[in-house]
Amino acid sequence: RQRALLWAVLLGAWEAAWGQLRYSVPEEMPKGSFVGDVAKDLGLQLPALRDRGFRVVSEGRTQYFALHGKTGHLVTAERIDREQLCRLAEKCVLRCELIVKGEMKLHEIEVEITDINDNEPSFKEIEVEERISETTAPGARFPLAEAHDPDSGRNSLQSYELSGDEHFSLAVQAGPGGDQRPELVLAKALDREGAAFHELVLRAMDGGDPARTGTARIRVTVLDANDNAPVFSQAEYTVRVPEDVPVGSVLVSLTATDTDEGLYGYVKFSMKKATDMASDIFHLDSETGEITLLRSLDFEEGDFYELEVQARDGGSLSDTARVVITVTDINDNMPEISVRSELNEISEDAPSGTVVALLHVQDRDSGPNGQVRCSLEGDVPFRLQSSHGNYYSVVTARELDREQVPEYNVTVRAADGGSPALQSSAVLSLRVLDVNDNAPVFSQERYSARVAENNAAGALVLRVRATDADWGQNARVRYRLSEGNADAVSALFAIDSQSGEVRTAGPLDFEEKSRYTFGLEATDGGGLTDHCEVQIDVTDENDNAPEV
Repeated sequence: RQRALLWAVLLGAWEAAWGQLRYSVPEEMPKGSFVGDVAKDLGLQLPALRDRGFRVVSEGRTQYFALHGKTGHLVTAERIDREQLCRLAEKCVLRCELIVKGEMKLHEIEVEITDINDNEPSFKEIEVEERISETTAPGARFPLAEAHDPDSGRNSLQSYELSGDEHFSLAVQAGPGGDQRPELVLAKALDREGAAFHELVLRAMDGGDPARTGTARIRVTVLDANDNAPVFSQAEYTVRVPEDVPVGSVLVSLTATDTDEGLYGYVKFSMKKATDMASDIFHLDSETGEITLLRSLDFEEGDFYELEVQARDGGSLSDTARVVITVTDINDNMPEISVRSELNEISEDAPSGTVVALLHVQDRDSGPNGQVRCSLEGDVPFRLQSSHGNYYSVVTARELDREQVPEYNVTVRAADGGSPALQSSAVLSLRVLDVNDNAPVFSQERYSARVAENNAAGALVLRVRATDADWGQNARVRYRLSEGNADAVSALFAIDSQSGEVRTAGPLDFEEKSRYTFGLEATDGGGLTDHCEVQIDVTDENDNAPEV
């Protein structure tokens, strides 16, 4: 059996179309079992995949699959029980999404969970008592409780067998849904004086290899004559209820009459057939026939329930009826916004249309109550763009300017179509990164100062200042003499590259030259520049004696 399961995994079919991968894996495989080679099937290189980052997201709260970072294989993250996940579904498919963060791409993956024969047929009651009148004519049929096998296909319930007594045989009828309904058939007239009881064994078998079986013991009690069976007032009861109907409410009242008297005319009601979920939600009062609500309904969990009820008199004659309960939706779920991937930083020169976030929006309600409209709050340079299914991309709508707005808190709001509408929101925080798009600017185009001759070297003459609207390294300004200044100027004056202070570098002589004009240059960390002109007048000192 383990070898067969292993081959089933290795030969699991996969298919890539319209961005989807499809695999299959048997249920009950241990955690970490191989599902499919996602990296190979999508053509992804493992080193690049690890560098960009990835994320596997499953529908619902439980994550059933994970991506192995070293091999690129999709593996099971939990042991999967097909019967628990897909109780009523013929085909059990789990869906997940692989999001490659660095590429802002997602790939849908469908995994079919195939059935193994891990459940045997079982009866709700393994000890059954049937009460049959001795006047019942041969050929009469009595419905028996059906066995239940949660497996599917050939592994589900396939046949019944009856053993134990020549007075009875077994007939199996096909129900409207293709299910098998066993019936006890009276093959030979009963004689209470000859035998008051008959012991039978009903066996249910599935189609697995090897087959699994379940049994129920049937004890037939032979009664005196009861010639009228109960009759329901309707063959089918139909009721529609909103999902917010209070617990304890009476949803429908069943009525059945029996024209016999005494014990044979006393009718009791019971559930003949109902799913486990329906049995937990609805209660049938055996005396009054009222069906009441045991716990709150949820349209999103189930919107349709079908019950088969039975009315049985004191002589074990019965009638059956069908009860159909339809649950209608109310707007009790607000939209859910899930941020699947987002940027925290963006350059201010990013082109229009750059994706900054990938959102998934859903509302569990149906119809207009589940239709969601998304919008961005405020005047922000971003817009929403429908991406795929219930996915939206938040993209830049125009150029950004860090010097005007250095960061954004973008509020995404989702509202459904209910009345009143339910809303939810999510906030995206985004910091704008600087680019060197602003040159330094001197506070003055022309600076002037006066300094006495014979001043000591290093004396402060003046201070120039330039500012840059950029940030960080791009805003760091350094100063220097402009190219082309005479060597005489650089020999007499020096500028501090960081503070912008102009100081004397050598002695000045008024009699030799009384005015110096030269250019200064301010350069930022990105290489952008500005220029200004400096004029320094040298004042005279009485440092020369008269000459005769």
